[in-house]
Amino acid sequence: MNLKSLATEVELNMLQRESFSYFMHETNEVNGLVVDKSAPDWPASIAAVGLALAAYPIAVERDFIGREAAVKRVLTTLRFFWNSPQGQEADATGYRGFYYHFLDMQTGRRAWQCELSTIDTAFFLAGALTASQYFDADTADENEIRTLADALYRRVDWPWAQAGGVALSMGWTPENGFLPSRWKGYDEALLLYILGLGSPSHPLPESCYAGWTSGYHWQKSYGYDYLYAGSLFTHQLSHIWVDFRSIQDAPMRAKGMDYFENSRRATLVQQQYAIDNPNGFAGYSEYCWGFTASDGPGPAILYVNGVKREFFDYVARGAPHGPDDGTIAPWVVVASLPFAPEIVLPTIDYLVHQVTLKVGNPYGFKASFNPSFPCNCDNPHGWVSPWHFGIDQGPIILMIENYRSGLPWSLMRDCPYIVNGLRRAGFQGGWLAAE
Repeated sequence: MNLKSLATEVELNMLQRESFSYFMHETNEVNGLVVDKSAPDWPASIAAVGLALAAYPIAVERDFIGREAAVKRVLTTLRFFWNSPQGQEADATGYRGFYYHFLDMQTGRRAWQCELSTIDTAFFLAGALTASQYFDADTADENEIRTLADALYRRVDWPWAQAGGVALSMGWTPENGFLPSRWKGYDEALLLYILGLGSPSHPLPESCYAGWTSGYHWQKSYGYDYLYAGSLFTHQLSHIWVDFRSIQDAPMRAKGMDYFENSRRATLVQQQYAIDNPNGFAGYSEYCWGFTASDGPGPAILYVNGVKREFFDYVARGAPHGPDDGTIAPWVVVASLPFAPEIVLPTIDYLVHQVTLKVGNPYGFKASFNPSFPCNCDNPHGWVSPWHFGIDQGPIILMIENYRSGLPWSLMRDCPYIVNGLRRAGFQGGWLAAE
């Protein structure tokens, strides 16, 4: 290994270790809940819990935590979710196998009158299944991990979430029933449909997947033809768990490509958009990009150097169609590492050494920064989010590992539910053909 490669390995290992420390320190060890955001009195996010569960195998392999300690944490989490109240009560933890998006960190009950979230439940279950694939020893605790993860997955009533339609509803509340919005058109819900189709107990009908893909929108940007979804995270989250290289469903067979290549093109579009910088924001360059759902400096409308600018708070930023207010999210660049390492690695290097987002910071990169927002701050790169988010930290750990060793992908290639879901969705070829 040459010096440059060694330096890259050291840098990636550091990012994984620092990001994993979020789960070590922002988890309630009594119930396994992970705080959504590193702010006082903030609730847990079930998606962050799922990402933590998927990260523990990597942490064991990379010596960030001992296997016995990781088993204890995983088992605590799965026991809590299995035993927590399921019902139509307004303060339950979940219903019909699904869970509320946000839960009180101490009690585990529904927070903020939030929705029973189909997508966040999928991320939680994917993490549970990842842990069950990795912790395969014939011991009482590891056997229980596998039993509980399987039981949690089998409990989900996927057809109920169709709410009388074809595409899945985004959620449900006891006060108002199903949300009117549905998962239709390409985004992070690819994993949701695969899990729903793969269920051995309450599977989705195959027609449900066609209902989702019927909303696909293809476009050409900066010379790249690809399936569009604006925020970069939508091209990443399903890929944390599924290796889409060389496997194709009907829409991808028709285009002669796969979802991995599609995410690569979406990543390249983001960099080209930053180079083009059509709105003239400060800092954008080939080494400074990353537009996704993230924290921001707004809401505010200000004149900056004579130009009227609107700044947002937490919003789903995207490229090339926006919204764009000059805010950059470093974590989402790292999460594209498997797709386009030739542009991601130099960007990581720039963000680590040129943008001061890590000084005095225990969890790696802060969520986002905005060089265009006028602020009275010492950082020459402008406004920096004061927070970390669990749903940002997890993809850093997991996608770096998919780039380094492919461990998350290899674990889930051996998960029969993922394989069954992919086949029922019409995927063929590649590693699926060898199964």
